Formats: sequence, structure tokens, C-alpha cells
Amino acid sequence: MKYCRIINGLWQLSGGHGYTPQIDASVDAMSNLYHSGFDTFDMADIYGPAERFVGEYRRRNADDAPKQKFFTKWVPRPMKISKDDAISAVNQSLIRTNSSKIDLLQFHWWEYSNTYYMSSLQYLQEMKENGIIRQIGLTNFDTDHLEMVMGQGISIVSNQVQYSLLDTRPASKMAKFCSENRVRLLCYGTLLGGFLSERFLGTERLKKLETSSQKKYMRMIDVWGGWDNFQGLLNACNDIAIKHNASIANVAVRWVLDQPSVGAAIVGTRLGYTDHTSSNRKTFGLKLDSEDREKLIQAQSRGVPKQCFVL
Repeated sequence: MKYCRIINGLWQLSGGHGYTPQIDASVDAMSNLYHSGFDTFDMADIYGPAERFVGEYRRRNADDAPKQKFFTKWVPRPMKISKDDAISAVNQSLIRTNSSKIDLLQFHWWEYSNTYYMSSLQYLQEMKENGIIRQIGLTNFDTDHLEMVMGQGISIVSNQVQYSLLDTRPASKMAKFCSENRVRLLCYGTLLGGFLSERFLGTERLKKLETSSQKKYMRMIDVWGGWDNFQGLLNACNDIAIKHNASIANVAVRWVLDQPSVGAAIVGTRLGYTDHTSSNRKTFGLKLDSEDREKLIQAQSRGVPKQCFVL
């Protein structure tokens, strides 16, 4: 399955990101992204109006939409799930997105002790074989459970995980397994909710966190090594960015894209509110050399990562 290596993430539509998404402005922004080469979108059934906005986009852009990829997620509560429950959930996503088939259905489950996730995935496998779903992916599964799922004959093509210059957990174990089993990593958190940017270079730690992303990723920065050490990482990225006439964000995303088994980086977009299309496009032409990579390794070593959980 072909898709853009920088995927437009739609979590920001779910609220808590400093603006109220409007459907007309969002649909126009999606069209601009497509015509700028960013033709792949990632959403979920729990991302507020994201699926509904995609459905409206597809209705208004009937000629362009079939050329694009729309990935969504099914995030059920960890409980007993019947086949009818699974079919109903997928049908709801099809209706909301105005689609006859889901390009990639990513399954998320956060309680492994509740083993109903395996039967849920079997139902998705049946829907894939019946042509309702093109491909099945996972979200935030660790390596051991990814291996267990694939061992049951579930055709998994991707796993969506957090991966950034700061959070390199997928490199320790998961990347090798994915490489050996033709699974691609779709990586979120690559820009740490915007903290990996010039805006925060040389600044003091924010006293008031403005968005859900900032709250989420400030916790990651604190766990990794704190704001002062993070400034060292930002400075290293900035030096490399200046050298290549790029941005800190370009460097951060390019580094993730260069890692083994990575299929794409998911970059969140506040549709109709901010537009980083031109800047993001520069990432594709950026090539990090050995000097750049060594500088980043030194900066990464400033942090003292503490394992929240193992991937």
C-alpha cells in the first residue's frame, strides 16, 4: 500500500488544541494538503469530528478522494466484543467517512490482561478477507503482543507508535521484529506537540501549557531529562537546520523517517488554523550526513530516559 511518508494527523480535531475546528475551513485545508503532495490522513473513531470531516471532504472532492489514503482507528473499551459489535464499529466509520472500504483500520487496545482483543482482531481479519478493510494495523502494541497477534494469522501491516529524537523506544526491540516481518512503523509524537521547533529554542519552560499536545509531550520531556537538557537537543537540531537551510521540525522528522522499519511520520495539523505545508515539504529533500547524526546522538545522550513502558 502506497502512502505519503508524512501523514496528516487529525487528533487535533478532537479538541484541546487552542481552536474550534470548522468544517468548511477544514475541508479546504485538506484539499490544499492533497494538492501540495500530502495525500494521506490519519484519524480515529474517538477523534471528535475527524471521520465526519473526512466524509464531507470526500463528498466535496469526489474526483480527488479516490487517489488518497485515509487511515482510521477502532478504539473499543477493553471488554467482551461480539462479531456484531466489530461489524457495527467498522460500519460506523464507513458511514462517517463516506467510504465503501477502509484503507487501513488500526486497532488499539490498552489492557492486555483482557484477551478479547484477539477475537476482535479475528473479526477484523474476516472483514479484510471480505473486502471491507484493505489493510489492518495496530496502535501502541508492544513487540511481544504484536508477535502474538501475527502468530494467530492476523495480517498486520503497521503499528502506530510514539517515536522521536527524544523517545527512541521502538529502536530497542520493535524495529528488528518489524523489519523481519514486513511491518511498518507509523510514528506519532515526532515533533513532541510542537516543542521540537524554533519557537521553544532558548526559552524557559512554559508555566502554562496551552494544548493537549503540550501537556502530553511536556511529560515526555520531563521523563526524558528535563527542559534544560531538552534545550541541548533543540540547539543541536537548530545547528543542523541552519547548515541545511531547513527547520528544526524538518530535522526531527527526517531523523525519524531515516530509522529502520519506519514507514511514515504522522505530523498533526490544526486544519483551517495553521499551515506548515511549505515547511514540511522541505523534509523530503533533507539528507542528514554522518556529522549530523553524531551531533544528534550526543544531544540525545544528555537525557536520562526512564522507561514508562517497554515497546
